[in-house]
Amino acid sequence: MARIPIALQLYSIREDCARDLEGSIRAVAEMGYAGVEFAGYYERGADELKGLCNAHGLAVVGTHIGIDTLLGDALEATVAFNKTLDNRYLIVPGLAEERRASRAAWLETAGLFDEIAARLEPHDMRTGYHNHHVEFQALEGELPWDTFFGNTRAEVVMQLDTGNMYHGGAEPVGFLQKYPGRAQLVHLKEHSSTDDKALIGEGEVEWERVFEICETSGGTEWYIVEQESYAFSPLDCVERCLNNLQQMGK
Repeated sequence: MARIPIALQLYSIREDCARDLEGSIRAVAEMGYAGVEFAGYYERGADELKGLCNAHGLAVVGTHIGIDTLLGDALEATVAFNKTLDNRYLIVPGLAEERRASRAAWLETAGLFDEIAARLEPHDMRTGYHNHHVEFQALEGELPWDTFFGNTRAEVVMQLDTGNMYHGGAEPVGFLQKYPGRAQLVHLKEHSSTDDKALIGEGEVEWERVFEICETSGGTEWYIVEQESYAFSPLDCVERCLNNLQQMGK
């Protein structure tokens, strides 16, 4: 099975990054993370961000950006920025209501992502979509996740968020099996029905089954920790998540 490196979604420590971006990136590297995924750039340019990551030995594995940055003339600037970051993966973390309000809207959105994917292909870049919980609640007789990924080309990345899936009443393994090779970036997030601040390894996610699929047919290149609730400081929580994963052999 593939050995997959672990990155951190910097949204997990966004307040720390806003106060001290360089110190936060250094702390992430010292914990043992191999990369970071951005969700905002803290008013820094691509050269500065890439320099900070390089200085601390961190790869840039992805970014969360709004779909408008991938449309029309805006795409050229987005591509240039991310080429400087040395980042291939341009992931949309959510959609406006009108792009997901009906099955027809989801089909139209799927077509839009196909168009973006085709425009990114010459740049060796990929776009993709990150789930919340609504994608796993039936809409007009079908799960929006299936409407979307059943009608997009294979190059559109399925950034599956484990905790958000459980919150929506689904579990990851079946969807990883259904769409093989499309989960290049997987968000590792715990879910617990009794503790909303549970860290990875402390809840109900069947981690070994998730890892088995990701490391065989899933096509996963990076695991990305995302922690959005905190019993301790955010930096302490993401370090504990990484420690728990290492204890699982990751």
